[in-house]
Amino acid sequence: MFKHILVPTDGSELSGNAVRQAVNFAREAGAKITFFYAKPDYPIAFYGEGALIDPTTPEKFAEMANAQAQSILTAATAEAQQAGVPCSSISHVNDIAYMAIIEAATTAGCDLIFMASHGRRGISSLLLGSETQKVLTHSKIPVLVWR
Repeated sequence: MFKHILVPTDGSELSGNAVRQAVNFAREAGAKITFFYAKPDYPIAFYGEGALIDPTTPEKFAEMANAQAQSILTAATAEAQQAGVPCSSISHVNDIAYMAIIEAATTAGCDLIFMASHGRRGISSLLLGSETQKVLTHSKIPVLVWR
């Protein structure tokens, strides 16, 4: 049914569990996986005169973000390779994670997005928001949510 699955990951324990489940799902479905990590953009804050200045340069920030993305994606691809699931990985700079996830799935030609959810309900869900909920709301590609 599904042949190409996008699996967004942020390196968290919850995301790691979703990676393992996605690998199992892909193996059973005979699908390939593209792992995705949304790198944050350099934070530029304008607070007026006397603002605190971040000592990290944009270049150093990008270098650190690339290293983090590489570490997280390497762990995910190792999981898939160990299970014999064909995979690749991509990362893009985008502070709006849900948009980055949908764009990555569309660009890679994925027919399913498999992602984790914290499972927040009630007021905490309303206040904290949810990238998963935003992907569900805006994606034209089917989304499978692992909790």
